[in-house]
Formats: sequence, C-alpha cells, structure tokens
Amino acid sequence: MKSVDVPRNNLKLEVVVLPVADVERAKQFYQSLGWRLDADFVPGENFRVIQFTPPGSEASIIFGQGVTSAVPGSVQDLLLAVYDIEAARAELVERGVEVSEIYHDAGGIFYHAGTEYRVAGPDPERRTYASYASFSDPDGNGYVLQEVKTRAPGR
Repeated sequence: MKSVDVPRNNLKLEVVVLPVADVERAKQFYQSLGWRLDADFVPGENFRVIQFTPPGSEASIIFGQGVTSAVPGSVQDLLLAVYDIEAARAELVERGVEVSEIYHDAGGIFYHAGTEYRVAGPDPERRTYASYASFSDPDGNGYVLQEVKTRAPGR
C-alpha cells in the first residue's frame, strides 16, 4: 500500500476561556496589564463576552458572564513566552501586579507543578525555555512567564 501525504488544516489556538467571578474587576485587571481590549459585547441580559489579547500574541483570552461554567480561578499554567524575563517581570511589577521572583526548575528544562522544585533565579546557563516567573489574575487564574530567546526547531 502506497502512503499518501494528506494535507492538514492548521490548528491555531485562538482563544482561552477564563472563568471569573467579577467581570468588571477582571476587565480592569487585564486593562492594567496593557493588553488590547478586542471586544466587550453584551448581547443579552445574562450574557457578556470580553476579549483581551496580550501584546504580540495571536491567541486571546475571553471571559464574561454566561461564557463558561468552570470555577473561577481554575485555569492554571497559561504560558506567556517572553524574550527577556527580567524586563517582562519588571513591567508587570510596575503595573502593580504581584509576580513571583524569577525561578528555574531543579529538574531541568520544564517546570514541575507547584513550588517544591523551584530554584531561585534564572536558569544558570540561561537556556531558552528554562527561566520562569508567575502571577495570577484577581480570581486566581494562573500565568507563567517563560523566557524564550531561540525557538526550538519546527516552531
């Protein structure tokens, strides 16, 4: 049997839906980050959709009223790739965000869940993909900054 190359559709992650308890508080928080407000639609009494996009990102976040039944704060480990982790962390701190110190993982290139394996400071070799800092939105949805200076092949 002859193998045939079948064209594939691109699958681009477009939107991540975040569960929030207070829509206005979340909107103010994401505005304070300097993220672009793409939409704030209120098509009905119990339905509101707000969309923000981080600078330079092709993917956005959506939250609102009647958008998801997930528990507020239950989305964790959303990775935000940054070129300079120190500058990205400093900018968030300047904007009033509580951000962890920069860390790397004791086990190597990717981080473990939780804080047990965190080692203070950036990766000693400053390898790409190996230095992190983390923060949460007011509901506890969690983000991880990851320093990426050189993309892995195929990315």
